[in-house]
Amino acid sequence: MAENNLMKLTGKVSPLKAFPFALQQVLAMFVTNLVPIWTIAALCTDSAEKTLVLGQNALIIAGIATFIQSTPLWKFGSGLPIYMGVSFTFLIPLSNIAVTYGYGAVMGSVIAGGIFEGILGLSAQYWKKIIAPIVAASVVTGIGLSLLGTAARSFGGGYAEDFGSVHYLVAGTVTIIACILWQIHTRGSKRQLSILIGLVAGYITSALFGQIHFPDFSSIKWFAFPTILPFKPEFHLDSILTVLVIYLVSATETIGDASAIARGALKRPVNSKEITGVLTVDGFGSALGGVFGVPPVTSYSENVGLTIMTGVVNRNVARIGAGILIFCGLFPPIGFFLQTIPSSVIGGVLLVVVGQIVVSGCQMISDAGFTVRNKLIASLSLATGIGFTTSSVVGIWDSFPVIVQSIFGQNVVAIIFFVALLLNLVLPKNMEDKTPEKK
Repeated sequence: MAENNLMKLTGKVSPLKAFPFALQQVLAMFVTNLVPIWTIAALCTDSAEKTLVLGQNALIIAGIATFIQSTPLWKFGSGLPIYMGVSFTFLIPLSNIAVTYGYGAVMGSVIAGGIFEGILGLSAQYWKKIIAPIVAASVVTGIGLSLLGTAARSFGGGYAEDFGSVHYLVAGTVTIIACILWQIHTRGSKRQLSILIGLVAGYITSALFGQIHFPDFSSIKWFAFPTILPFKPEFHLDSILTVLVIYLVSATETIGDASAIARGALKRPVNSKEITGVLTVDGFGSALGGVFGVPPVTSYSENVGLTIMTGVVNRNVARIGAGILIFCGLFPPIGFFLQTIPSSVIGGVLLVVVGQIVVSGCQMISDAGFTVRNKLIASLSLATGIGFTTSSVVGIWDSFPVIVQSIFGQNVVAIIFFVALLLNLVLPKNMEDKTPEKK
């Protein structure tokens, strides 16, 4: 019975049973959750202690937001097993703000924008109809496609100087093979632990190559509470307006992730209450994170793909995952140990799970219907989103204002959402060809 409950939103699952499934979810997103905050902090502070504090705060805020998502209270939380982490969508605009005004302006913009998105979530009943099924389906597909490059780069060693070296490729390949073999030779709930097994196999392989590098634990506090207001918040109108627009893009990604879990794992459409709940946590959770110096938190598509692949949707598993994140934030050495997982191993995992998002998006497009209108919306939005963000056409946005470049220049999902939404609003509803097709 408990095994069946893993595949249900509600139902009793013991902490011991839930822990390995929660752990593999956390491991799949752990390093990614820290990279944006480290990158932004490095631009405006050379204090290693401040950077450590910000990383610690990021883990705790991610855990709190994940817990609220799985444990809804009033209109806060979707009740879906959505794992929250620091968003990469904001990396470029927040980096520019950090360089121009300092980290205090980053915090002020995040707080103001988070409140804006939270209010947007509370009013979802008035505007959610404009995000038609084909729009959401295109966004979900785009999210998956946009992560493929990240997965491939991580597989090859991330941004290491010896990118593409044999030891990276072997470790990533062993990770994938271990996942596949575990899927083949196990049954029941054990089969859903293939990602955790892949991570362990890849980690051991990397260790044999001498690629595991441990930090100096002697200089790390064993326990530390989160630091409130690590910098003094500053509010600059131009920074806030820029971030507000990015919050709209982030909201779209979050709705897409919620739609993907509902459709891919629960086999039903996402409902209005869930949209409201997921956005309120996305917004107000980000505002809370801003008080602790953390960039906006949002749903993690990597974990959405993992949830769809395993089918493990029980809320108790997500709550245990939230607890792991908070625990790692309160006990920094644990977090630093998990950070030793090599990027190539993470890349192997991502290649396994990210494709699930793409397939889920394609399924959503199919469910929306292959009408002339829907095919035009999906094909043109995906083509422009992917085509206009490839490295070979990076200069195509140079004639636009800086704010437009920061929103669309490297953001596949933003373009897909804008084009799909625009086409859905302007294209006539009765586009179907009335003449029979020639056979």
